[in-house]
Amino acid sequence: MPTPHDLGYRSLFAHPELVRELITDFTSFKLLDDVALSAFQRVNPAYVSEHLSAREGDIVWRVRVGEQFLYVYILLECQSGVDRWMALRMQTYIGLLYQDLVKRHELSPGLLLPPVLPLVFYNGVPRWSASMDLSGLLMQAPAELAALQPSQRYVLIDQQRLDKAALEANASLLALLFRLELSAGPDVSKNVFAALTTWFNGAPQASLRRSVQVWISALLARGASAEELLMVESMEEGADMGGKLASWAEQFEELGFQKGCAQGKAEGKAEGKAEGQVIALRGVLKRLLRVRFGDVPEMAAQRIEQATQEELEGWIERSIDSPSLPALFGANAAPA
Repeated sequence: MPTPHDLGYRSLFAHPELVRELITDFTSFKLLDDVALSAFQRVNPAYVSEHLSAREGDIVWRVRVGEQFLYVYILLECQSGVDRWMALRMQTYIGLLYQDLVKRHELSPGLLLPPVLPLVFYNGVPRWSASMDLSGLLMQAPAELAALQPSQRYVLIDQQRLDKAALEANASLLALLFRLELSAGPDVSKNVFAALTTWFNGAPQASLRRSVQVWISALLARGASAEELLMVESMEEGADMGGKLASWAEQFEELGFQKGCAQGKAEGKAEGKAEGQVIALRGVLKRLLRVRFGDVPEMAAQRIEQATQEELEGWIERSIDSPSLPALFGANAAPA
């Protein structure tokens, strides 16, 4: 199950600017350095296999590079730690993607499949130990069968082990957010918030500003208890960004936010963890709705309080682009 912070990352990577930053600044690939944002197109990742097994929740972008299309596949595994079978999963996902393209006749003029860049963004504390190639998960085959065995590799971006000096020298938005998540002291947090204030003052895109707000709120929620979540204020569009970011910086210090706090919280009972996650999801959704639509009507608030974790996760993801509250919840959730 995705956590509020995972959903925050999904909202970030719904923007082509941050997808391009992730690839150009945090991998060795340079093919997107000069590609215009207009060349990025979001692709629906709900592929359906022959057995009607749907793939949903991951992020797929189609990017025009020269005269070809490159498919950028970003898989967010922030909440589940190291996955031994990641290479196998990647092969399955890419196979479903290719099947879908064939069914919808979206191939090149020569009826060839496009190249794929499979990415795994990982922000867990334990070192990533899963095989980077499917061949590492296979038994050794007899020599005459070796050439027939499958191989699938993926690119790993391990946030916890990024070069700290290079990260501090990087002025991009994504680098600032990574520094904030990895910060181990209030001075670093306050310095990052000062840079974020400058970014907010010059950021023209309201939807991207909202996604950054959701991400920061989710990061705060990850380090807070249920009672402390009440301290995390909502952010209204047009509010004093400098003052709000300064307030958030203070909350980072007050909550004692430290690198690896999520792992510390995991020491509690399973029941408490599940309840805390639902509480955090409710808080993130309410803050996001206040940013998008103003005061949340009583009917919608009641539905949020009674919702399951699965329902809350779905509403958070859809609320990023939903045009109105009725479109998100139904007509009975709108004010009279």
